[in-house]
Amino acid sequence: MKQYLDIINIDSEKRFGKPCIKGTRISVSDVLGWLASGMDINNIINDYPEISLEQIKACLSYAAEKEHKIRIAS
Repeated sequence: MKQYLDIINIDSEKRFGKPCIKGTRISVSDVLGWLASGMDINNIINDYPEISLEQIKACLSYAAEKEHKIRIAS
């Protein structure tokens, strides 16, 4: 699950500290939003050729890890 550690970076100087794909200004939330709006992975890669399938999967892994840490209400 920690496969995103070498791909996702948080830099307070970039995108207000949002987690981004290293070497880009594309945030994890950008990628998640595109997927949620119905874009498929091939469309994302075609529209943003600076990112790869591995980087998109890293965004999903990062989001899954964050969601896993959310405390469930009792």
